[in-house]
Amino acid sequence: MSDRFDYDLFVIGGGSGGVRCARIAASHGARVAIAEERHWGGTCVNVGCVPKKLMVMAADYGMAAEDARGFGWHSERGTHDWAAFIAAKDREIARLNAVYVKLLQNAGAQVFDDRAWLVDPHTIEICGRDGASRRVTAERIVIAVGGHPVRLEIPGAAHGIVSDDAFFLPALPKRIVMLGGGYIAVEFAGIFSGLGAEVALVTRQPLPLRGFDHDLRTSLAEALDSQGVRLHRSVSVRCIDKLPDGSKRLHLSDGETIDTDLVFFAVGRVPNTRGLGLERAGVAVDAGGAVLVDEFQTTSQPHIYAIGDVTDRFNLTPVAIAEGHMLAERLFGTHARRWSFDAVPTAVFSHPPLATVGLTEEQAAERGPADIYLTRFTPMRHTMTGRRVRTMMKVVVDPGTDRVLGIHMFGDDAPEIMQGLAVGMTAGMTKADLDQTIGIHPTAAEEFVTLRTRTRVAEVPGARDIAAE
Repeated sequence: MSDRFDYDLFVIGGGSGGVRCARIAASHGARVAIAEERHWGGTCVNVGCVPKKLMVMAADYGMAAEDARGFGWHSERGTHDWAAFIAAKDREIARLNAVYVKLLQNAGAQVFDDRAWLVDPHTIEICGRDGASRRVTAERIVIAVGGHPVRLEIPGAAHGIVSDDAFFLPALPKRIVMLGGGYIAVEFAGIFSGLGAEVALVTRQPLPLRGFDHDLRTSLAEALDSQGVRLHRSVSVRCIDKLPDGSKRLHLSDGETIDTDLVFFAVGRVPNTRGLGLERAGVAVDAGGAVLVDEFQTTSQPHIYAIGDVTDRFNLTPVAIAEGHMLAERLFGTHARRWSFDAVPTAVFSHPPLATVGLTEEQAAERGPADIYLTRFTPMRHTMTGRRVRTMMKVVVDPGTDRVLGIHMFGDDAPEIMQGLAVGMTAGMTKADLDQTIGIHPTAAEEFVTLRTRTRVAEVPGARDIAAE
C-alpha cells in the first residue's frame, strides 16, 4: 500500500464479482473504492439469474396447478397477472441492490454511483450522473464490468428485444419468438410458455445448448416440444419486418416466415470494454473485446486485474465471486482462499431444469475410452400427472482409474442434486464411491448411486456429437 495514490484498490464494476473483491479487500484494511454506473449486483441480480429464477418459479406455479389434478385436486390454472408479478420482482431486486451497497459501506469501501473509466495505468475518471467529473488514482485496479447482450446484425434487428428488456415488459405478449439456442433462449422459452404465451425457438444448430452433453441436449429438445414450444432447427433469420398492426414477421433461411408479437434475441453476450480506456492504460484485449488475463487474473499491466464475464472465460456468477474473493485475499490478506475450477458445475433453468459438472461424453471420448452409465425414466410425479416429461441421468467414468469424469442430469431438482455431486467430483470421487453410497428412497437422486450396469463405452469414432456443429 502506498500513500502516492488516493486508493489502494479501485474496482470498476459493481456486479457480484466486483462487490466481493472490494468488500474483502476493504475488510483487510485496504483503502478501497468501487464505481457502478447502472445496477449494484450487476447482471445477475438485476437482469439475469435472480429475476430469471423468479420468473421460472412463476411459470412453475401455473404448471403445478395443472399437475395437481392428477393427485385429486380440482384445481384450475387461472390467469397470470404479469404486472403484479413484475412489481413484486422489482421490489425484491431493489432490496438486493440496497443489500449490496450496505455490505460495501459496512466493510469501509467508498461507493460511487457513477461511471468510471481509465485515463492512464493508475488514473480513473469518475463521471457523476449530474455530468460532473473527477479524477482519482489507485495503486491497483480491478476491471469487473461484465458484459451485455447483443442482437444479430440483420435487417430489422431493431424490432427485437434482448434479455435486459425482458424483465421490464409492460405485458406478456401472446406470441414470442426466441432466437438462439443457449442458456437464455431455452430458459425464457420455458418461462414464457409456462406463463401462457405461444413460443417458437429458432436455432442455427440441430439441438439447443451447443457444447453440452448430447443426451442432455436431446432430452431438453424433447421436453420443449412436449411443452408446446415450436422448434425451428438448423435455420437462421434473414430479416425482420414490422407489420402495420405492430406485429413482426421473421424470414428464415429455409424460406419459412413466422409472425409474432415479440422477437427476443438470445444470441450471445460481449464484454463491456468499449469506452473503458483500456488502450490508454495498456490493457490488452482479444478480438472480441475480452480482457486477457493469466491464472491470477492479472492483465498485461501487472497492477491491473480483471474478473468475471469481462474476461469471457467462465461466464458464471459464482466463478466471478470466487475470482474476486481470491484476488482480494491474495493482494491484501494473510492467507489465500482457493476454489476448484477443474469441474465447475452449472445449471440451466429450463422446464424441467438440467445440471452438469465435469466432462461431456464427447469430451471424455476425445481423451480415450469412457464408460457410460445412463438411465431415463418417468419421474414419480408425472406417472400421476400424465405430463410427457422424462428424467435423464448420466455418469461418465474413466475405466482405467474408475474416477468420475462427468455427471449430467435433466429433470426436476437437477440443480440441487448436482451441487452435492459437484463436491464429490472436486474431491476426486470414483464410481466405486457412488456404488457404495446408500440411496435415499424414493427419490430421483438415488438413481445416481444405483447405476450398476454400464450402458456403453464412448470412444472417439463413436462419439455422437453432431459433426455439422
